[in-house]
Amino acid sequence: MIGVLVITEQRGGAWNRMSLETLSAGQQLAASLGVPCSAAVVGGDVTPLAQELASYSLAKVYAVSHALLADYTADGFTLAVDALVRQAAPSVVLFPHTYQVRDFAPRVATRFQKVLVTDVIKITTEGGQPTFVRLLFQGKLNGDVKPSGAGPHFASIQAGAYRADQLVAGAAPVEAVGVTLDSKQIRNRPQAPFRESSRAVDLTAAELIVSVGRGIKEKENIHIVEELAKALGAELAASRPICDNGWLPMERQVGSSGQTVAPKMYLAVGISGAIQHLVGMKGAKTIVAINKDANAPIFEVADIGVVGDLFEVVPALVEEVKKAKGT
Repeated sequence: MIGVLVITEQRGGAWNRMSLETLSAGQQLAASLGVPCSAAVVGGDVTPLAQELASYSLAKVYAVSHALLADYTADGFTLAVDALVRQAAPSVVLFPHTYQVRDFAPRVATRFQKVLVTDVIKITTEGGQPTFVRLLFQGKLNGDVKPSGAGPHFASIQAGAYRADQLVAGAAPVEAVGVTLDSKQIRNRPQAPFRESSRAVDLTAAELIVSVGRGIKEKENIHIVEELAKALGAELAASRPICDNGWLPMERQVGSSGQTVAPKMYLAVGISGAIQHLVGMKGAKTIVAINKDANAPIFEVADIGVVGDLFEVVPALVEEVKKAKGT
């Protein structure tokens, strides 16, 4: 029996970035439990992707391929993952918390008479058993879910809860897994994938982000933070209240109902740090916070905290950045 099995997600040969975050969660959970971690990729021809997974410290990589898996269907993926879990016999199965996973993973769990613990932000262990921590009441409370009985136990990991840059490199064997599927078993027919309207700004690709919150007080003051973003060469982002008020477009919102980002630096200006915002940016490598409230929750996750009035701190910071750049 292997310990932890991570089911990754890809589309058209490209990873969903949450797959690697979930793989990081799997490695950390396995290390905490003292058991091996393996991973699987499902699709049409997934050999190249399986080889990529093999570059991480894993007990094994499962390449689950079939022509009927080339296009996603809930029926096809349910049958394939069900067969894999029965073959691999893991104690814990982790998925990235994506729309696709929400479609088929509950069906897989139900086949084992288990539930899927969704949107997990942290996994702790005690006595050799995992406890899944998830948000309740729109992030106002955390709930600890302790699965009982024998595994496998199923959970999906929230975006940004774990960092892909903490993955441990290594070398793993790849095992091709053949699944038996018949077109008659696939009741739904895949259509062209949904395409969102193109965004003018893709914050997920930004290396530097300056984000503004309600501490800016009014729309006319946004330019103060825009100057800082311009001086740093950063993208401008915002918390939900700013976008809800129409002070910045919705495409610049970071948080559980906006974009999830993981830049090299995230500078939060006048943002208190509600959990709905934190889940969208806590994957940043370095978090800098400027807030006049020393007890603001944002300081709990910040690497660098400045307690001060943003209307004094930000202009001074802009001037220092310009001096350093000689502009």
